[in-house]
Amino acid sequence: MPLPTHLAQEVISFRRELHAHPELDLDLPRTQAAVLARLARVEGLEVTTGEGMSSVVAVLRGAAPIPQGTRRAVVLLRGDMDGLPVTEETGLDYAPPVPGTMHACGHDLHTAGLFGALAWLSQRRSELAADVIGMFQPAEETDGGAQKMIDQGLLTVAGPKADAAYALHVYSAKYPHGQFVSRAGTIQAGCDDLIVTVNGEGGHGSVPHLSLDPVPVAAEMVLGLQTLVTRQFDAMDPVVATVGHLTAGTASNIIPDFATLAITLRSFSAQARSRLIPAVQRLVRGIADAHGMTVSIKHDCEFPVTVNSAEHVDFARGVIEDLYGADAFAELPAAEPGSEDFSCVLNEVPGAYVLLGAVPPGVDVASAPTNHSPLAVFDDAVLPRAVEVLAELALRTAPVALGDLATIA
Repeated sequence: MPLPTHLAQEVISFRRELHAHPELDLDLPRTQAAVLARLARVEGLEVTTGEGMSSVVAVLRGAAPIPQGTRRAVVLLRGDMDGLPVTEETGLDYAPPVPGTMHACGHDLHTAGLFGALAWLSQRRSELAADVIGMFQPAEETDGGAQKMIDQGLLTVAGPKADAAYALHVYSAKYPHGQFVSRAGTIQAGCDDLIVTVNGEGGHGSVPHLSLDPVPVAAEMVLGLQTLVTRQFDAMDPVVATVGHLTAGTASNIIPDFATLAITLRSFSAQARSRLIPAVQRLVRGIADAHGMTVSIKHDCEFPVTVNSAEHVDFARGVIEDLYGADAFAELPAAEPGSEDFSCVLNEVPGAYVLLGAVPPGVDVASAPTNHSPLAVFDDAVLPRAVEVLAELALRTAPVALGDLATIA
């Protein structure tokens, strides 16, 4: 059943409202208020808000009859809400009027799409055999909002623990307009950011032997990380180590007391990730110790590898191809090195993370500005598809046999 025109228009209007006022991290008061105002118009929702953050959770109970000896499945649908500290340069007439923040990753489309799915499902409750959790999440980009919502009871808010979880993510480049893309197994890398401080002893640059210079030690760590990646990890299960920020000192003739490296680590399996972090810690501590210095290490970001259930990817693929034809879905040949904290949900609940091309028509997907670019443009004409797919995933989820862990018939 196609999405009603008036609801499609409302979803696009809501997306543009959100796009004009992006907010960052866990504190999204204006975004949260806008979501709550829209949800208040939807019949049958049980709405709660988070503690210490601007999350919103909406539960919609199915009303379709279910067979004896079964219970309603619980399906979680995610929409993240936060923007990025980027000044928009698209020239769109609904771009933020104040520089410094931008919905450069399409989370405004995710939020509007989830609202639309809940509104559409509310109108079709008599067909809905599942209970649905709508997860409106802050701080996907920064502070691990997904795990914080899980810690506050997200997965059991409808009663039984969620049986299946789905999220869509739009792309401003790479994938054709309106095409869905996914794969079984690992789809996004795990991410761990480490802040390493090398503790030396400052002094005059002309007599370095009277000091403990942390700068060459930090430089040795940068090179050592690259050797670690290529010599301690299987090329068929790769890891990435990038030093994106290195700071030390104030002048050429002053040896500083410390040097700081900001390292991002990416891994594509839980096994590699579990080895990578201690290996990096061992490396930097060993190099520092060899030069008579110490290091302090701060873990700044911890996103697990995003792993899709093959069963749920197949289910999503079937829904998409049934709605739009075989060309609407493409198999992603390899996992992407970007990271996603929906991985925290998929660590607890089987499900699927699905990509959706939102490149404006006529724009070359290979050269279009990518997500996080100040020039990234997401065509919100894809929103009706996003709404329909999210809704159909819930509508087609079968009841769970009592005592049976299977969630999808």
